[in-house]
Amino acid sequence: MSTGIIGTGRIGSVLARILVAAGHRVVLANASGPHTIGPLLAELGPAARAATPAEAAGRADLLVLMVPFDSVRGLLPPDAVEGKVLVDATNAFGGQGEPRDLGGRGSSEFVADWYPGARLVKSLNTMHFETLAVAGRESGERLAHYTAGDDAEAKKTVAGIITDLGFAAVDTGPLHSGGILQQPGGPLFNRPLTEAQATAWTSR
Repeated sequence: MSTGIIGTGRIGSVLARILVAAGHRVVLANASGPHTIGPLLAELGPAARAATPAEAAGRADLLVLMVPFDSVRGLLPPDAVEGKVLVDATNAFGGQGEPRDLGGRGSSEFVADWYPGARLVKSLNTMHFETLAVAGRESGERLAHYTAGDDAEAKKTVAGIITDLGFAAVDTGPLHSGGILQQPGGPLFNRPLTEAQATAWTSR
């Protein structure tokens, strides 16, 4: 399986590094164009390729959105993600860095509206990039990453990737309620928990 990462900032670059280290192939894209990804490609080696967002959507088996939330709408051709697992790792913030008021909806529900043919999973958005870079290789109990969505098989696919990276996959439920738990302002956002702690919390 190849993973398309849309967004090559700090968090997207970290995800690319740990995926390649775990034996995965990646297709990298950003808003500035493939020519800007050269240094990261050189670091990652033959397991990584650069593309435009539209090309990445066509080439990769699974896509991860790691761009600002306001950049998501219109970023990808809707037909290119038809039937594909699309991981929403974005976070919706307001102008002063506060959680955005979305009128009771989860931010991933908007992404699902914009890409209705995609198999959407909310995941990989709660952990600081510095923790993501190293925590999967550390000894002791694994830290949790979460999956929320309405497609059980899509969540299982994402959970497998989380496990490959050295983390524990914890299902937070449907896209609406489970996604709200993960997004800024939710109780799981930027709160590193072990698998046991996360499972205990989500089973309340």
